[in-house]
Amino acid sequence: MAKRLLSCAASDITALGRDDLLHAIANSEGRVIACETIGTLQPMLGDVTNAEFAASQGADLLLLNMFDVQHPVIHALPPCAPEDTVRTLKRLTGRPIGINLEPVNRTSEVDTDPMWALTEGRRATAENAVRAADMGVDFILLTGNPGIGVSNDAILDTLRVFKACVGDRVILAAGKMHAAGVPSEGGENILTVSDVNAFLDAGADIILLPAPGTVPGITTEYARTLIRAAHTRNALAMTAIGTSQEGADTATIRQIALQCKMAGADVHHLGDAGYGGMALPENIFAYSVAVRGVRHTYHRMAQSINR
Repeated sequence: MAKRLLSCAASDITALGRDDLLHAIANSEGRVIACETIGTLQPMLGDVTNAEFAASQGADLLLLNMFDVQHPVIHALPPCAPEDTVRTLKRLTGRPIGINLEPVNRTSEVDTDPMWALTEGRRATAENAVRAADMGVDFILLTGNPGIGVSNDAILDTLRVFKACVGDRVILAAGKMHAAGVPSEGGENILTVSDVNAFLDAGADIILLPAPGTVPGITTEYARTLIRAAHTRNALAMTAIGTSQEGADTATIRQIALQCKMAGADVHHLGDAGYGGMALPENIFAYSVAVRGVRHTYHRMAQSINR
C-alpha cells in the first residue's frame, strides 16, 4: 500500500507510479493541497519560480496553467532543454507535476482576454498528451480557462482519446472551475451527476468541481452530491478555487477550505490568481492549516527535497 502523500518525502514521490500516486492521495483522507501556477508570468519572487514558491508554502501537487508543451516556458527555471522543463521543476520542488490542457474545437472558440488566448501546445490533442507524458507530467487536467469555450461534451470526447493514448501513463482529471466561456454551463450546470458519471465512464481518475462558495449555486450540499457520485465509483474528487478567491482574505480561505473538506474533497485546489501567477502564499498556508493543522503543514514546508 502506498504511503499517504502528505507523509511522502521527495524520494518517495519520485518512486510513485500512476496508480501509487492515486492511492497516496486517497490515503491522505482529504489533506492534499494542489496549487496552480503560471510560468509565463513574472514570478512573484523574481528569480524563484512560482511553483517553487507554492511548494514552499505547503503545496503537495503543482499544476501548471497555460503551459505550452510545444514551447514550454517557466520563468526563473534554470536553463534546460525544452523537453526537460517538467523534470527540472520536479527536481527543484520534489512534487508531482500536472498541466492543464484545454479541449476546444477550433470552430467553437469564443473571444476572450488576450492573456488566455489558446496556443497549439495548450490544446487537448492526443499529440500534446503524449508529449506531456514523455516530458514527465504526472497528471493532466482537462479544463478551461476564462472565456475559452470549453464544454463538458468536449471534455468527454477528449477523455476517451486520452484514456486510449496515455491513460496507463498519467492520471487523468476532468471538470471545470467556472463556466469557461459556455453560458449554458454556469452555476449548477457547470457539472452535474450525469457529467460526473460520463467522465468516469470515459476514463477520468479525478473529478474537478468548483469549491463551495466560489461559483453561484455551488453549495456544500451540491458539492457533496457530486463528490459522493465520484466516490461511489471509486474515483477521487478535487475541489477548485478558480474564481480569483485564492486572492481573498485568509478568513474567507479558511471557510472555503472547511466547506470543501465537509463536502468530501480528496484534493484541495487553489488557483493562480493571487496578484497573478499563483495564489497568495499566506492563503496556501492558511488553507493547509485549516484542513490538516500545523504539524502536517510545517512538515511539508520544512522537509528537504534531498530526503
